[in-house]
Amino acid sequence: MSKQLLVEYTTFEVTPQAINESLAKNDGKLIVSGVLQRAESKNQNGRVYPKETLMREAKKYSESFIAEKRALGELDHPDSSVVNLNNVSHNVLGMTWKGDDLIGTVEVLGTPSGNILKELFKAGIRLGISSRGMGSVKEVFGEGENTLEVQPDFELIAFDFVSNPSTHGAFLSPVNEGKISNIDQYANVNKLITDIIKEF
Repeated sequence: MSKQLLVEYTTFEVTPQAINESLAKNDGKLIVSGVLQRAESKNQNGRVYPKETLMREAKKYSESFIAEKRALGELDHPDSSVVNLNNVSHNVLGMTWKGDDLIGTVEVLGTPSGNILKELFKAGIRLGISSRGMGSVKEVFGEGENTLEVQPDFELIAFDFVSNPSTHGAFLSPVNEGKISNIDQYANVNKLITDIIKEF
């Protein structure tokens, strides 16, 4: 089995109220918290991370990166196993386990990508956080569905903020009076991103 780049997606929800509270309580810094990764559960990519492997990597990541204030992540996944400083948007401040969920606290940085991330959160855009690592997988045959089990050679690289890379939850719903339509919302986000990029 050869190692490959493994990326996983978890929805990371931040409310406008939580954003305002964070900015007020943290000297203008946006600090968010949520599930970074889940062990022992089949994810949208059909992979299962054994808790033992994920716990080992979370511990190494905490000791090697978080403790040294270099647990950096990017806005969107690159096709690389290296964190590109030009695209850094945030820094993971801490992680803890709650059952099989790895919970993280993340500071959004004042970098160009961090400013875009902050504005997306402020606009109410639902983003995900995604782990990036190198490792191999083994197909496990089960009742009804096969899964890919991440092997012990897995190495955690970073957590990146991403838009939803899969189509789960892509359902249309009626537009309520006074609510902006999805098309208008995405047009506004596109304009917002363009305006932010022009400032830099």
